[in-house]
Amino acid sequence: MFETIIGLIEQGGYLGVLTLMFLENLFPPIPSEVIMPLAGFLAARGDLNIVGVILAGTMGSFLGALPWYYAGASLGEERMKRLAKRYGRWLTVSPKDVGEASLWFQAHGNKAVFFGRLVPAIRTLISVPAGIARLPLPSFLFYTLAGSLIWTTVLTVAGYVLHTEYDRVAQFMDPGSKVVLLTIVGVYVYRLLKISAQREYQ
Repeated sequence: MFETIIGLIEQGGYLGVLTLMFLENLFPPIPSEVIMPLAGFLAARGDLNIVGVILAGTMGSFLGALPWYYAGASLGEERMKRLAKRYGRWLTVSPKDVGEASLWFQAHGNKAVFFGRLVPAIRTLISVPAGIARLPLPSFLFYTLAGSLIWTTVLTVAGYVLHTEYDRVAQFMDPGSKVVLLTIVGVYVYRLLKISAQREYQ
Protein backbone atom coordinates (compact mmCIF):
# COMPACT_ATOMS: atom_id res chain seq x y z
CA MET A 1 0.00 0.00 0.00
CA PHE A 2 2.91 2.32 0.79
CA GLU A 3 4.36 1.99 -2.70
CA THR A 4 0.89 2.13 -4.29
CA ILE A 5 0.09 5.52 -2.75
CA ILE A 6 3.58 6.80 -3.55
CA GLY A 7 3.05 5.67 -7.17
CA LEU A 8 -0.32 7.44 -7.41
CA ILE A 9 1.16 10.68 -6.10
CA GLU A 10 4.24 10.38 -8.35
CA GLN A 11 2.06 9.86 -11.42
CA GLY A 12 -0.52 12.49 -10.55
CA GLY A 13 1.78 15.06 -8.97
CA TYR A 14 0.00 17.92 -7.27
CA LEU A 15 -3.25 17.00 -9.01
CA GLY A 16 -2.91 13.49 -7.58
CA VAL A 17 -2.52 14.90 -4.06
CA LEU A 18 -5.53 17.17 -4.57
CA THR A 19 -7.67 14.32 -5.93
CA LEU A 20 -6.79 11.91 -3.12
CA MET A 21 -7.57 14.52 -0.47
CA PHE A 22 -10.82 15.44 -2.22
CA LEU A 23 -11.93 11.79 -2.23
CA GLU A 24 -10.77 11.36 1.37
CA ASN A 25 -13.25 14.04 2.41
CA LEU A 26 -16.15 12.59 0.42
CA PHE A 27 -15.61 9.00 1.46
CA PRO A 28 -12.30 8.20 3.12
CA PRO A 29 -10.82 5.15 1.32
CA ILE A 30 -7.34 6.32 2.38
CA PRO A 31 -7.03 8.70 5.34
CA SER A 32 -5.24 12.02 5.04
CA GLU A 33 -2.91 10.80 7.80
CA VAL A 34 -1.41 8.52 5.14
CA ILE A 35 -1.70 10.69 2.03
CA MET A 36 -0.05 13.91 3.20
CA PRO A 37 2.98 12.45 5.02
CA LEU A 38 3.79 10.38 1.93
CA ALA A 39 3.48 13.48 -0.22
CA GLY A 40 5.86 15.11 2.25
CA PHE A 41 8.31 12.25 1.68
CA LEU A 42 8.25 12.93 -2.05
CA ALA A 43 8.80 16.63 -1.46
CA ALA A 44 11.84 15.82 0.69
CA ARG A 45 13.21 13.63 -2.11
CA GLY A 46 12.89 16.56 -4.49
CA ASP A 47 10.09 15.04 -6.59
CA LEU A 48 7.61 17.73 -5.50
CA ASN A 49 7.76 21.15 -3.89
CA ILE A 50 6.61 21.15 -0.26
CA VAL A 51 4.65 24.38 -0.66
CA GLY A 52 2.90 22.97 -3.72
CA VAL A 53 2.08 19.77 -1.81
CA ILE A 54 0.57 21.70 1.09
CA LEU A 55 -1.47 23.91 -1.24
CA ALA A 56 -2.71 20.92 -3.28
CA GLY A 57 -3.65 18.94 -0.17
CA THR A 58 -5.38 21.94 1.38
CA MET A 59 -7.35 22.64 -1.78
CA GLY A 60 -8.41 19.00 -2.08
CA SER A 61 -9.59 18.95 1.53
CA PHE A 62 -11.30 22.31 1.07
CA LEU A 63 -13.17 21.25 -2.08
CA GLY A 64 -14.14 17.93 -0.51
CA ALA A 65 -15.93 19.74 2.30
CA LEU A 66 -18.20 21.71 -0.04
CA PRO A 67 -20.55 18.91 -1.24
CA TRP A 68 -21.41 18.03 2.37
CA TYR A 69 -22.05 21.69 3.20
CA TYR A 70 -24.38 22.12 0.24
CA ALA A 71 -26.12 18.83 1.06
CA GLY A 72 -26.84 20.09 4.55
CA ALA A 73 -27.93 23.52 3.32
CA SER A 74 -30.22 22.24 0.57
CA LEU A 75 -31.79 19.32 2.42
CA GLY A 76 -32.03 20.57 5.99
CA GLU A 77 -31.75 18.52 9.15
CA GLU A 78 -34.95 16.47 8.87
CA ARG A 79 -34.37 15.49 5.24
CA MET A 80 -30.73 14.70 6.00
CA LYS A 81 -31.91 12.44 8.81
CA ARG A 82 -34.33 10.69 6.46
CA LEU A 83 -31.59 10.33 3.88
CA ALA A 84 -29.24 8.97 6.53
CA LYS A 85 -31.92 6.53 7.64
CA ARG A 86 -32.40 5.27 4.11
CA TYR A 87 -28.88 5.37 2.66
CA GLY A 88 -26.60 6.46 5.47
CA ARG A 89 -25.58 2.98 6.48
CA TRP A 90 -23.42 2.75 3.37
CA LEU A 91 -21.57 5.86 4.57
CA THR A 92 -21.89 4.76 8.22
CA VAL A 93 -23.91 7.87 9.09
CA SER A 94 -27.08 7.49 11.13
CA PRO A 95 -29.88 10.00 11.80
CA LYS A 96 -28.59 10.19 15.37
CA ASP A 97 -25.15 11.22 14.06
CA VAL A 98 -26.72 14.05 12.07
CA GLY A 99 -28.70 15.25 15.07
CA GLU A 100 -25.76 15.13 17.46
CA ALA A 101 -23.49 16.91 14.99
CA SER A 102 -26.10 19.64 14.57
CA LEU A 103 -26.39 20.15 18.32
CA TRP A 104 -22.61 20.23 18.67
CA PHE A 105 -22.33 22.77 15.89
CA GLN A 106 -25.04 24.98 17.40
CA ALA A 107 -23.13 24.99 20.67
CA HIS A 108 -19.78 25.96 19.14
CA GLY A 109 -20.60 27.79 15.90
CA ASN A 110 -17.66 28.97 13.80
CA LYS A 111 -15.18 27.34 16.15
CA ALA A 112 -16.76 23.97 15.37
CA VAL A 113 -15.84 24.29 11.67
CA PHE A 114 -12.28 25.41 12.37
CA PHE A 115 -11.41 22.87 15.06
CA GLY A 116 -13.51 20.18 13.42
CA ARG A 117 -11.14 20.21 10.44
CA LEU A 118 -8.35 19.24 12.85
CA VAL A 119 -10.14 16.22 14.29
CA PRO A 120 -10.01 13.04 12.13
CA ALA A 121 -13.30 11.61 13.38
CA ILE A 122 -15.41 14.67 12.45
CA ARG A 123 -13.43 16.37 9.66
CA THR A 124 -16.05 15.46 7.06
CA LEU A 125 -19.15 15.37 9.26
CA ILE A 126 -18.76 18.95 10.52
CA SER A 127 -19.64 20.32 7.07
CA VAL A 128 -23.16 18.89 7.27
CA PRO A 129 -24.43 20.78 10.34
CA ALA A 130 -22.66 23.92 9.08
CA GLY A 131 -24.83 23.69 5.99
CA ILE A 132 -27.95 22.81 7.96
CA ALA A 133 -27.42 25.83 10.22
CA ARG A 134 -26.91 27.99 7.12
CA LEU A 135 -23.56 29.25 8.32
CA PRO A 136 -22.76 32.12 5.91
CA LEU A 137 -20.72 30.69 3.05
CA PRO A 138 -17.82 33.17 3.44
CA SER A 139 -17.45 32.15 7.10
CA PHE A 140 -17.63 28.45 6.25
CA LEU A 141 -15.05 28.84 3.50
CA PHE A 142 -12.69 30.83 5.71
CA TYR A 143 -12.77 28.48 8.70
CA THR A 144 -12.67 25.37 6.52
CA LEU A 145 -9.68 26.69 4.58
CA ALA A 146 -7.85 27.76 7.75
CA GLY A 147 -8.39 24.44 9.52
CA SER A 148 -7.53 22.42 6.42
CA LEU A 149 -4.34 24.41 5.87
CA ILE A 150 -3.12 23.71 9.40
CA TRP A 151 -4.02 20.01 9.16
CA THR A 152 -2.33 19.39 5.82
CA THR A 153 0.73 21.45 6.79
CA VAL A 154 1.32 19.46 9.97
CA LEU A 155 1.02 16.12 8.16
CA THR A 156 3.16 17.20 5.21
CA VAL A 157 5.92 18.65 7.37
CA ALA A 158 5.94 15.45 9.44
CA GLY A 159 6.58 13.42 6.30
CA TYR A 160 9.15 15.92 5.06
CA VAL A 161 11.12 15.90 8.33
CA LEU A 162 11.17 12.09 8.45
CA HIS A 163 12.46 11.70 4.90
CA THR A 164 15.81 10.35 6.11
CA GLU A 165 13.92 7.38 7.54
CA TYR A 166 12.13 6.71 4.24
CA ASP A 167 13.39 3.16 3.73
CA ARG A 168 12.79 2.19 7.36
CA VAL A 169 9.32 3.71 7.39
CA ALA A 170 8.48 1.96 4.10
CA GLN A 171 9.42 -1.41 5.62
CA PHE A 172 7.12 -0.92 8.58
CA MET A 173 4.38 1.13 6.96
CA ASP A 174 3.57 -1.22 4.09
CA PRO A 175 2.50 -4.15 6.30
CA GLY A 176 1.31 -1.68 8.90
CA SER A 177 -0.88 0.13 6.40
CA LYS A 178 -2.54 -3.17 5.54
CA VAL A 179 -3.45 -3.52 9.21
CA VAL A 180 -4.79 0.05 9.17
CA LEU A 181 -6.80 -0.68 6.02
CA LEU A 182 -8.24 -3.86 7.54
CA THR A 183 -9.10 -1.92 10.69
CA ILE A 184 -10.89 0.75 8.64
CA VAL A 185 -12.85 -1.94 6.79
CA GLY A 186 -13.65 -3.65 10.09
CA VAL A 187 -14.93 -0.44 11.65
CA TYR A 188 -16.97 0.25 8.51
CA VAL A 189 -18.60 -3.19 8.63
CA TYR A 190 -19.26 -2.79 12.37
CA ARG A 191 -20.91 0.59 11.82
CA LEU A 192 -22.87 -0.83 8.90
CA LEU A 193 -24.25 -3.65 11.02
CA LYS A 194 -24.89 -1.36 13.98
CA ILE A 195 -26.88 1.14 11.92
CA SER A 196 -28.79 -1.67 10.23
CA ALA A 197 -29.71 -3.02 13.67
CA GLN A 198 -30.84 0.44 14.80
CA ARG A 199 -33.10 0.71 11.76
CA GLU A 200 -34.78 -2.58 12.61
CA TYR A 201 -35.78 -1.29 16.05
CA GLN A 202 -37.09 2.06 14.79
